[in-house]
Amino acid sequence: MSVTIYHNPRCSKSRQTLAILEEKNVDANVVEYLTEPPTKDDLKKILGMLGLNASEIVRKKEASAAGVDVANLSEDALIDQMVAHPIIIERPIVVSGNKAVMGRPPENVLTII
Repeated sequence: MSVTIYHNPRCSKSRQTLAILEEKNVDANVVEYLTEPPTKDDLKKILGMLGLNASEIVRKKEASAAGVDVANLSEDALIDQMVAHPIIIERPIVVSGNKAVMGRPPENVLTII
């Protein structure tokens, strides 16, 4: 099995999620999303798999610091801001086939592997 993890190595939850994948011998394509942000199309697809709106995976404190006014943006405009400022995307996100989960808590990843 192979998955993609949108990972921030400085985040403890992201590291814990990656550790679970490694313990379960899951081949993980690690995408450090701060240096390789997902495209707008990728984000839309991931949101669909998560069954969430963009505002539900925004880190509010980081968005405020980046000057992103989440409450006053359309879904499409917010996704544009997430691509431009990937630090505002909640992490980690793990994608397996047509399923995705947030690694908060890290054990959530067990539902798709």
